[in-house]
Amino acid sequence: MKRAQDYLAEANAVVPKITPEDGIAKHEAGNSLFIDVRASTAIDDSGTIAGAVRIDRGFIEFAADDSTPYHNPALTKDADIILVCAAGGQAALAGKTLKDMGYENVANVGGIGDWIAAGGKTEA
Repeated sequence: MKRAQDYLAEANAVVPKITPEDGIAKHEAGNSLFIDVRASTAIDDSGTIAGAVRIDRGFIEFAADDSTPYHNPALTKDADIILVCAAGGQAALAGKTLKDMGYENVANVGGIGDWIAAGGKTEA
């Protein structure tokens, strides 16, 4: 039987973790798609990365699948996707899902608190 830590280990094995500083550099370059996978209430409490697309982790499969009416057109298979959440776990799990769905350039920048502490741009 699998446990949560098993799913996290599998996700972390296939979704690269980047530092907030590397994420900030990618953000400043403007060539990456940032996605916050937290629930909207959590985003309301802390804000998110400036310009980040907001897709709840529980909805990521529908937003990423271009055959559903819920597909988010910002999600393209060749996009450089950077995921953020509260601490990094949900971003890793969502990243593994995206990788399983054929998205190749997916990374986990970890938690929004680390992003803020590193001086990354945010919005409400």
